[in-house]
Amino acid sequence: MPELDPSVPAHELEQAILGGERRLRARDVAEENGISLESARRLWRALGFPEPGDTEAFTSSDSEALGTLLTLVDGGVVDLDLAVNLARGVGQTMARLSDWQVSAITHRIEELARDVDTESDDDTTIANARVLAESLTGPFETLLVYVWRRHLSAAAGRIEAMRANADDLHSTELTVGFADIVSFTALSNQLDENKIGDLVELFEARCADVVATQRGRVIKSIGDSVLFVNDDPIGAFDTAEGIINVIGRDPRMPDVRVGLASGSVVMRLGDVFGPPVNMAARLTAVARRNRIIIDAATAALLPAEQFETRRLPARPVRGFGIVEPLTVRRH
Repeated sequence: MPELDPSVPAHELEQAILGGERRLRARDVAEENGISLESARRLWRALGFPEPGDTEAFTSSDSEALGTLLTLVDGGVVDLDLAVNLARGVGQTMARLSDWQVSAITHRIEELARDVDTESDDDTTIANARVLAESLTGPFETLLVYVWRRHLSAAAGRIEAMRANADDLHSTELTVGFADIVSFTALSNQLDENKIGDLVELFEARCADVVATQRGRVIKSIGDSVLFVNDDPIGAFDTAEGIINVIGRDPRMPDVRVGLASGSVVMRLGDVFGPPVNMAARLTAVARRNRIIIDAATAALLPAEQFETRRLPARPVRGFGIVEPLTVRRH
């Protein structure tokens, strides 16, 4: 690991991360890559960054990255609209990953300050952050590409499976699950910021582990809730049951509720849309603590010899009218 130098100025931390100084304006980047200023700005916005105006806000790496994306357009692989969509997906994913990464290494930065026996001031914090940035960048980039390729392979496999069963490669039949923490608002008022942050992180991590074990996919986490999908309802039930076991049955964790709904969903940019998504979320509002509630479509897909379902009283569900949810358990 590089030696710690508390005298490192703040701008060197940025250079260590970005790989260069900000010396280019937006029009410079556009001219270097032979595209209009508006197209360059459109791609920059799609990546999730604010427009800097006419200031020197870009590095040579920014220009090279834009050029790499435009080679796909020039080669006819994608058009500009698809390039913008790809940029938006990458930007949203990397923004969340970056926030998580910085949060995760904060404790390590504090440990480095203690190791060198210095007072934890702003200069020391910046120096520690630069040490970690220089040490993690190379290995983490390698890991990032590896994981991306593995997920790309898995996604391609799912598309092939969909191709064999349907003409529309954006729509597929899935079981959607929605798990959320019971009374999260009241709970968050009782805990300090650090504890509530640790709780949410543990909740998301345990849910992600269970979903992966049951061959499902986490679509997104929204603080106190997790949206996931499984290709079959039995896998979705096992996922829901696993989440309840590792969270709701743990006396150190809050209670959870899980709703499952099945049907046709549209898959776009890593997200899923459709009635089952909304239904799964609505069902958690009627579920008891540490229980699984399903819709009629999911109940019809579960083998009767393995599962027992029971209809609950009909009730209005926003967006769906009067609905009869069902409880479910294994025989």
